[in-house]
Amino acid sequence: MSAAFSDDQLRLAARLYYLDGLGQADVARFVRVSQAKVSRLLSTARERGIVRISVAEYEPRDVGLERQLKEQFRLQSVAVIKTLNGSTAEDIRRVTGHFGAEFVRTLIPAESTVAIAGGRTMRELVSMLPQASESQLTVIQAMGSIDSTVTDVDALELGRTVAKRLAARFVTINTPAFVPDKQTRDAFLGLDQLKTVWQQFKSVDVALIGIGTLRNSVFVERGVLSPSNLALLATAGAVGEIFGRFFDHRGRECVTPWRDRVISMSLDQLKKVPQVIAVVSGSDRAPALLAAIRGGLVKSLVVDDTCASALLSLS
Repeated sequence: MSAAFSDDQLRLAARLYYLDGLGQADVARFVRVSQAKVSRLLSTARERGIVRISVAEYEPRDVGLERQLKEQFRLQSVAVIKTLNGSTAEDIRRVTGHFGAEFVRTLIPAESTVAIAGGRTMRELVSMLPQASESQLTVIQAMGSIDSTVTDVDALELGRTVAKRLAARFVTINTPAFVPDKQTRDAFLGLDQLKTVWQQFKSVDVALIGIGTLRNSVFVERGVLSPSNLALLATAGAVGEIFGRFFDHRGRECVTPWRDRVISMSLDQLKKVPQVIAVVSGSDRAPALLAAIRGGLVKSLVVDDTCASALLSLS
């Protein structure tokens, strides 16, 4: 059907629609076709090269804020992603993950072991990682599952997604993130399967981490932390969470019952990882992020501009 359109028809339709700003009904009257055919005319004009669409270059990163963060906090690498005024929390997570993914990929060496936890912004980033057909990478789940309902923000699913996109080997932790008491945790850690994973934590080259707060985390969202739990953690000085481990304003793990119940990579192990990339969005995360940086838990950063600005104002 498109072959029936002459070049003159296509040029006229394209001119009227793209340059003169006429609606499709008006274009149809000028070109003497039905309105239903206008979209086909415009599509054919693109196929024949009569219309070549160019988009002005958009820089998604704020290099000024990146430079300030690197200098202020002595971070290895930083990507600050621009957001639009009026963006919702979901919008900010989506744009941070979309434009942060390629940056993160450049920080993962060709032959390396990558530890990953869960998180909503992490989900957005992981889904945009460039696809690979083969690699020498190993991906390790850094903490157990939050509850019996595994979703696409859990470390298990995110680890699988990263391994699939990067053609990597995947190592899992088949346990809950939190168990009832220290004795149960120690029993789990005594299993040969988990001992093998813990040995591999020692050779992690890159860790992808999210940073939660007491009020804004998947643990709160999924009902793992009750109001009384939050009160206890706040009394202990907790301001943030990584891998289900709660830390104070200096990035030190808080002494609470939760510390003896969690099954995950420890914060001491995390400090020894050469490249720890925090993926964070939302200005409310700034105090927790600052504490993690102070504690030596973050070496590189992917963050949105609102959080970046809030972080600088705090420091």
